[in-house]
Amino acid sequence: MGEGRRVEIDGVLSYNIQVRSVLLLIPSAVFAQPSLEAATVTLHDATASHTPHSVVDFWKTAGPKRWFAKNDTFDATFRDRFYATHLQAARRELEGWLDSAEGALALLILLDQFPRNAFRGTAHMFATDPLARLYAERLLDAGLDQQVEPALRAFCYLPFEHSEDPADQQRSMDLNQHLDASTYHWAKEHARIIERFGRFPHRNAVLARVTTAEEQTFLDAGGFAG
Repeated sequence: MGEGRRVEIDGVLSYNIQVRSVLLLIPSAVFAQPSLEAATVTLHDATASHTPHSVVDFWKTAGPKRWFAKNDTFDATFRDRFYATHLQAARRELEGWLDSAEGALALLILLDQFPRNAFRGTAHMFATDPLARLYAERLLDAGLDQQVEPALRAFCYLPFEHSEDPADQQRSMDLNQHLDASTYHWAKEHARIIERFGRFPHRNAVLARVTTAEEQTFLDAGGFAG
């Protein structure tokens, strides 16, 4: 078996194990509905059939002010509208989307960005990272990232930036250096943390990892949460 194929299979197996492990950790509050009206809207949104364009358009419309800021209202809207589509992507039922730049980008939004908003503060935030990493690799191999508009292209590379593998961090910097200065700055910040600790310390609590004294000092000082 070729090395590339072995790595792909290993990544998928790791992803499957993580999904099974963290589904039980999602707090019931994530799915709580405040009213019958809200529940009706949520049911409609959650079962709606989405296209790559609807995913990308929603994310593009949200814009930078919502992409990386904690906003409970936006998180709930994102979760309610695309939860079912996220699960389809997680089950690898939407791999046909990888044939186009917009489709591949939509998958990365669903697997890398969606969990960080929808399941904030739980281990499920990171459950589909290995699959997002795999799809990002395929997107790059096909050269589809160059077909994505510059304002959204960073999301093609975030699965590498979110990885705790030093090689992925180096790749993230190599890719992001061609984008705007701010994007490249944050790519370097992520890489520095992995170089220093070998992992992102802020994930320790939700992943049940023991935090070292050095990591705790870093976190207490407001250490960047990659």
